[in-house]
Amino acid sequence: MPRTRVNGVELFYEVTGEGDPLVLVHGSWVDHHTWRLVAPRLARSYRVVVYDRRGHSGSERPPGQGTRTQDEDDLAALIENLDLAPAYVAGGSFGGSTVLGLAARRPDLFRALAAHEPPLLGLVEGDQEAQAARLRLDAVFADIRGGDHAAAARRFVEEVVSGPGEWGRVPEPIRETFVANAPTFLDEQSDPAWAMIDLPRLAACYTGPALLTTGSAGMPWFPGIVAKLGKALRGSRVVTLEGAGHVPHLTHPDAYVDTLTGFLRS
Repeated sequence: MPRTRVNGVELFYEVTGEGDPLVLVHGSWVDHHTWRLVAPRLARSYRVVVYDRRGHSGSERPPGQGTRTQDEDDLAALIENLDLAPAYVAGGSFGGSTVLGLAARRPDLFRALAAHEPPLLGLVEGDQEAQAARLRLDAVFADIRGGDHAAAARRFVEEVVSGPGEWGRVPEPIRETFVANAPTFLDEQSDPAWAMIDLPRLAACYTGPALLTTGSAGMPWFPGIVAKLGKALRGSRVVTLEGAGHVPHLTHPDAYVDTLTGFLRS
C-alpha cells in the first residue's frame, strides 16, 4: 500500500498504467474506489494516479477542523512528490472544487484540468434551489452530529446531490465507505469557505484547457455553477453528460471516459 507524507499527513495512493500522468480526485464521503469503473480504461493511455484525500479511508485522519485549502495543498504536494507536474487532473464534486481551487494558486502543476459538478454554491448565492440545498445540508450535518451516519449518508445522496431512491442503487461497499467517512464530511463542510472560489483570481491565474461537465439528470443548481465557471475560464469546454447525474464515473463510466479522453487528446 504505497503512501506519501504531505503537509503532516500520510496519503494512500495507487498508480496504474503508463503515459502522461492523470490524477483523479474523489469527492466527499467516498475514496479512491469511486474511480474503479473508469481507471482501468484510462490506464490504457495514461499513468493514472488515484488517492484517498486526508480523512478518507486509507489516508490519515488528523483531528480538528480541516479546510479545502489543505486538500488543495495535499494535491499539490502529491503531484510534486510523485514528480507528475505538469499533470492532467480531474475531480468530481468536492474533488472538482479542490482541483479548481488549486488551479487558482498553482497553475504550473496543470497540463489541463477537468471538474464535474463542483458544489461551489457561493457562485449561485441567492438562487432558490441553492438555498434549499444548503437547508438540506443542515439536516445532514444534524444527523452526523447525532451519530446517525447512515441516515446522514442516505439523506445526502437522495436529498442533496442525486435524488429519491438513489441510495438503494449505491453498491454496499460504497455505502459502507460513506458511513465510515461521514465525520470527515462534517469536518470539511465546517470550513466557512468550502463553497467559495475566487473566480477573478481563477480566471487570471489559470489560462490552460479546462473541461467542465454536468449531468442532464443532476440537481438543478449545478448547471448554473458550471456555466459561471465556463464563462470565467477562457480555455474551457462545457459539456452536459446526457442521462448522467452527480457521479457519471459510476453510473455512465463509458460516457465519462469518452468525454474526458476526447478532451485530453484535443
